[in-house]
Amino acid sequence: MAENSNLNTLELINKISYEIAEYSADNTTIHPYDISELLLELRDIDDDEYLKIIKKIPHELFAEVLSEMPEYVQEEISELLSLKKLADITSKMDTDDAATFIQIISDEHEDMANKILDTFDSEDKKIMQQLIAYEEDEAGSYMQTELFSANINEKIGDSLKRLKKLKESDEISNIWHAHLVDNDGKYVGSVGLEELIIFEHDLNFSDIPADKFKHYNINHKADIDEVVEMFTNYNLSSLPIVNDLEQLVGRITSDDIYDIIQESATEQIYNMAGVNDEAEQEEDFFEIGKTRAIWLAINLVTAIAASLVIGIFDSTIQSIVALAVLMPIVASMGGNAGTQTLTVTVRQMALGDIEGSDARKTIYKEVVLSLINGFIFAVVIGIVAYFWFNIPLLGLVIAISMIINLFSAGFFGAAIPLVLQKLDIDPAIGSTVLLTTVTDIVGFFSFLGLATIILL
Repeated sequence: MAENSNLNTLELINKISYEIAEYSADNTTIHPYDISELLLELRDIDDDEYLKIIKKIPHELFAEVLSEMPEYVQEEISELLSLKKLADITSKMDTDDAATFIQIISDEHEDMANKILDTFDSEDKKIMQQLIAYEEDEAGSYMQTELFSANINEKIGDSLKRLKKLKESDEISNIWHAHLVDNDGKYVGSVGLEELIIFEHDLNFSDIPADKFKHYNINHKADIDEVVEMFTNYNLSSLPIVNDLEQLVGRITSDDIYDIIQESATEQIYNMAGVNDEAEQEEDFFEIGKTRAIWLAINLVTAIAASLVIGIFDSTIQSIVALAVLMPIVASMGGNAGTQTLTVTVRQMALGDIEGSDARKTIYKEVVLSLINGFIFAVVIGIVAYFWFNIPLLGLVIAISMIINLFSAGFFGAAIPLVLQKLDIDPAIGSTVLLTTVTDIVGFFSFLGLATIILL
């Protein structure tokens, strides 16, 4: 086993070294993400070799590689490299990535984060402090200040020469637009670089026809969800960010939006399962187990509540043993139907498809769908129960109970997340536990209650 481990380590080291050399030689087929994935793999099997490699990677490349790595690894790096190296690597990151990295370090090592900031010149330090000061859900916290801007009265040819110099010095990258400002720095509009090809270089930007300008922009204090919505609705590659005076201060690029969408989807999936997405990224088993245990404890309480309902009808179950056999069917069907409704509702809310007056329409639609399914499966399970136990009224009892429980699953599956949103609680967090409790209690109570009334 040790030999295989050493072989894997050697292979990884050679592959990482090869990709670093290829990337340094401007091989466009190598991406920093590929190198980051190999480093993570090496980190898992050999800490010492991992440390040797990251100390040898050129700082300019490592700045890009580190930006692709998970937060817990970025935090760990602050304990593995010297302050001087960390400061140099941070200075070579895009401003948005640098601000994020400094924030990650400051959570555990505030003094070190401040020392890194102190190595920046006064202008760059001011930019970093401004970016760090934004709230996590504000557009400004995701923007980068590196962009290509031009004065509306500037000649196209002059601006393109300036762009060439900026590109040659690697001061900017991923440029798709010239963002235009007036003499006060106020945002005027954007022109795609491919559009500039058709215009004479002697023309000013102000000579370009108005229909060639794009005016999409957003305030730096806007909620990041609004930014995501604009990117998805208008197929944007980047979005200019303006301050309260309408001055251009930065841009958000599509790669950041992809990350936000992925993080949001992951968070929703975890939350609906009662799992904390941030805790799951930790390597401490105690922390992971603690967050899961909290939701399991809540689930235990709700399960006891459902069991108490069953306890009320213990004499009914003892009289007709068939009820104990059929009970899980009613609860299971209600739970699954409710989960379908809940998943669709939460996802549509996350995408912004359900707002205000749409709530009533959503509940109505889900209730109708659940009732249709309820009647269909009520007939099916009623016939099955009749032939299974040869008790005609038992089929009627479970059929009516099925309709009642699927109705409640549709209603509460849509209503619970909408109510939680009204209360400013993340609908994905508590909805599943609440819904399961409702469908279990309604299912057991309706089935056993009807059995008591009709059969006994």
